[in-house]
Amino acid sequence: MASMLLTRRLACRFQHSYHLLVPGSRQISQAAAKVDVEFDYDGPLMKTEVPGPRSRELMKQLNIIQNAEAVHFFCNYEESRGNYLVDVDGNRMLDLYSQISSVPIGYSHPALMKLVQQPQNVSTFINRPALGILPPENFVEKLRESLLSVAPKGMSQLITMACGSCSNENAFKTIFMWYRSKERGQSGFSKEELETCMINQAPGCPDYSILSFMGAFHGRTMGCLATTHSKAIHKIDIPSFDWPIAPFPQLKYPLEEFVKENQQEEARCLEEVEDLIVKYRKKKKTVAGIIVEPIQSEGGDNHASDDFFRKLRDISRKHGCAFLVDEVQTGGGCTGKFWAHEHWGLDDPADVMTFSKKMMTGGFFHKEEFRPNAPYRIFNTWLGDPSKNLLLAEVINIIKREDLLNNAAHAGKALLVGLLDLQGNT
Repeated sequence: MASMLLTRRLACRFQHSYHLLVPGSRQISQAAAKVDVEFDYDGPLMKTEVPGPRSRELMKQLNIIQNAEAVHFFCNYEESRGNYLVDVDGNRMLDLYSQISSVPIGYSHPALMKLVQQPQNVSTFINRPALGILPPENFVEKLRESLLSVAPKGMSQLITMACGSCSNENAFKTIFMWYRSKERGQSGFSKEELETCMINQAPGCPDYSILSFMGAFHGRTMGCLATTHSKAIHKIDIPSFDWPIAPFPQLKYPLEEFVKENQQEEARCLEEVEDLIVKYRKKKKTVAGIIVEPIQSEGGDNHASDDFFRKLRDISRKHGCAFLVDEVQTGGGCTGKFWAHEHWGLDDPADVMTFSKKMMTGGFFHKEEFRPNAPYRIFNTWLGDPSKNLLLAEVINIIKREDLLNNAAHAGKALLVGLLDLQGNT
């Protein structure tokens, strides 16, 4: 277990492939080979300090318009290729940041460049429809070729969104509606519910909650922010909900030297989860769902064992809570499986799973029983973007054709061996 957790940890950080270790050895797909573009560079090339003079000037200009203090440097995406990001001063850097872990197969992949240049795809890229009302003819076909081709076990239903935050936010809404529907039974909305929801009062707006974990990051919208506990700067000055927060296991390393201590730590956290569910039920703030990341990423690269997540799933089932897995950052193949939670070996699949980042678009999969019972309940103007489904279908083809899931697993193992060797030499 210890070596698998460490391997998965490293693979998630270095998702592109173990060809990173050999400059210029990136594999090219057959489709990509027909495109006359040199895909990858053979190594870094530094010309100035970072940020360089051109970046600093652009940062000053941007800062007049908005707070630009988070900007590191400005990029030249026309010159960025493969695993290398080029800035506006001509510095070429091996990119392990991957646009906050959102780049699935590197920059300017030839197959994607070819795709956007094909005449039959032009209308998809220049017309963005309101998908909930006026979808294009090929919408279902492209969903089948892209997202549905990698649907997680047990989840046949799919709703697309634009980003990770709106994916989680609408997943929460879906869970709340499912839970209230269970309580309501076959009867429709009452007159009182319809009236009180308009003034943010019960019973129309029931006081449910979502249980999350300390260290978690699930987004910056209001509901998501109530479940985000990674950095204070995200939350300060923003009103929030009284929702339960459980401790996430703080494992000791090396794992093989602290097996007993880590088992006790995970048991402690699971016990606290159950205690919080009971406590909030008594407070009449029923826990309708539990949200968890397979790996706490933004919150500090925190891990737990597969057994911890299996037992967490059991607790959610025992107490009638929906089990929501946030794969926004861990999904897309970076752990050696397309979805990180596949490593857990659940006997009962998760109820809802959110995605975004490397999936090119946002959204969530869910079980049939969570399907909204009326239109417009889970809705927004665009509900995603068909052009992203088009790109994602080709990304998935490349991942499968070039066996990049196995590459990611090999990358983790190679890096683990190398880092352990470095550790032994210190």
